[in-house]
Order: sequence, then C-alpha cells, then structure tokens
Amino acid sequence: MGEDLEQLKQRIPLLTYLQRHHWSGRPAAVRSEFVGLCPLHEDTRPSFYVNPRKNLFYCHGCGQGGDLIRFVQLSQHLSFGQSLAYLQEELAPSARLLEHTATFYQMELHRYPEGIQYLAQRGVHDAALMEELGIGYARGGNMRLHLQQLGYSLERLLEVGLIRPQGQDAFCRRVIFPCRQQNRIVNLYGRSIGDAFPHRLLPRSKGGLFAWQSVCQFRNVILVEGLFDLAVLWQAGFRNTTCAIGTHLTPTQLAQLCQNPDRCVYIAFDQDENQAGQNAADSLLQVLDKAGLKIRLVGLPAGHDPNSYFLAGASAQDFVCDSRPCSGVYFNPSSAARQLAITRFDSE
Repeated sequence: MGEDLEQLKQRIPLLTYLQRHHWSGRPAAVRSEFVGLCPLHEDTRPSFYVNPRKNLFYCHGCGQGGDLIRFVQLSQHLSFGQSLAYLQEELAPSARLLEHTATFYQMELHRYPEGIQYLAQRGVHDAALMEELGIGYARGGNMRLHLQQLGYSLERLLEVGLIRPQGQDAFCRRVIFPCRQQNRIVNLYGRSIGDAFPHRLLPRSKGGLFAWQSVCQFRNVILVEGLFDLAVLWQAGFRNTTCAIGTHLTPTQLAQLCQNPDRCVYIAFDQDENQAGQNAADSLLQVLDKAGLKIRLVGLPAGHDPNSYFLAGASAQDFVCDSRPCSGVYFNPSSAARQLAITRFDSE
C-alpha cells in the first residue's frame, strides 16, 4: 500500500497538481521552493510554500502542511480514502468522457420532442435555464456508437457505467442532469420519462451539492431533495437553491454547507403522506444543528414538494417558510405565521 501511494504521488507531482488547478507560485528565496497565496484560506500575502523535490507544502498563514494527499483532503473536504479515489480519477480521468456524453445528450434534447415535452410537464420551460444546467435527453440506443466514434472503447464505457453489462445504454428515455464538482462532471443523473425506475445515477460518487459553485456565495441556502425541485425554484428566481439528490448528505456535502458558519439552511423536502420527507427533514435538522448552522423548515402544503407546488399554480410569493427554531424545540406555527413569504433570499 505504501509503495502504491508513493507511485501515485510521483505520477502526480504536487506542484503539477497545484498548477493544473490554477495555483500560481513564484520561486522563493530558498532555492527549489515556490511561494504563492494559500488556496486553503483567505490569504493576502504569499504564505504557501511548495518544495517540488520533497513533494511537500506548508502554509505559514494557516499552519497546514503535508503531501499531495493531505492537500486534497483539506482542499476538497475528503477523507483519506476519498482523496485517493479523487487522485486516481486525475490519472485516468472520466470527466472528459462524461463531458462528451453530457454534450451529446444536450444535443439530443433538441432532436427529440419527448424530452422537452417532459420538462414542460414538470414545469421547466426556460430554455436559458436548461442550457445553464446542461439538461439533456437520452433517447437510448445511440450513445454508444457516438462515443466509440470519438475513440472511447467499449471497455471504458462499461467501466464508467455508461453501458450496462448486457450492452444497452445505461440511460434510456431519461432527462439528464450533469452533476459537476470543481468545474468538471463527476456523475450524470437520469430521470425516467416512462415507467422505468425514476432515478438513476452512474455507479460512482454523486459529488458535492448540485451547482454549489453558484450557490456557495449565498449566506441563506435552500436545500431540496430533487433536481426538478431545484430547476423550478431557480426558474422562479430562488438561485440560492441546491440539492443533495436525495435526503442524505454525504460528508463532502455537509462540509460544503459548513464552510460559512453564519449560514442558514432552509430545508424544503417533500411533504409526503407517509411522512418520509418530514422525517428526513427532521433528522437532517438535527445533523445541521449539531454542525452549528441555523436551520429553518420550509412549510409546503400536504402532499407537495417544491416542484409540484409550483406546478399547481404557486408563485414565488406563495413559497412559505415554517420558521421552527434551531434548538430542536419545535412549536406549531399559527396559520398566519405559515403565510410568511420568503420572496427571494439575497446574498449577504
């Protein structure tokens, strides 16, 4: 294992990795070292030193130091094992393959009307938003030939999960949302427009919170379950909405929310008849409360999620907040309190 780690670090030198991720350093007074602004904290004067010969870094500002794997742990908020997987991806990147796949699906969205028709049924009609989110459509049966013409082998497509072992496309008759992290696609989410199981992700990490690079600037963040919830809220002007693709937060997603200790998270989960969404929201409230964040639960009518609520005719002014306190001591808000309009959250 130790030998494998050393080989991994040799194949991706620390300085090369940093420069690939837009770190700019200049030769330091000490020969064979480079110095620049620290990418791990707000740095106003160069305090981050890299020794390419030893493959080590140290910041005199925040006191962090170590090797490539330690840097990835700190910068990406990953565990040791997750950092190894992240670096393996750097060596055998599938991001370019997923980028080609997502681009193909985006083109397919405009070739086959069923994709656009399904989006309209779900209340998503803004063409600019579809383009911004990279929404596509997988008809099924034609993606494999396209990617092989670009030079990808069948073995590679099977390895990434784009082709199933039986030979069919993994995504068939599904609207596709690309999941990005650090400006690269890490997974694809497909929502069935037919009778197949509705949700599908490739067998790999779903990455961080959806569209987090756009949302992290906001102090107040709306967290929803599904990507159609996110799409209709963005369309209504709530651009501070993000999604974990489900009700469970991964350690990476939790770390992202905790980056700003003053953040308030508005949980807008499904109001299911079986109480599943409410129970998940209550459990998540406890987790976020322990992490020191402010939390509020968004009150929706029974049986609705944000997507169905807007489909039923709600406007941005109807989107209401159940302002339960963060201490875990709940109260039943009056009907008047439940009519408190959120309008739109502004970054502060």
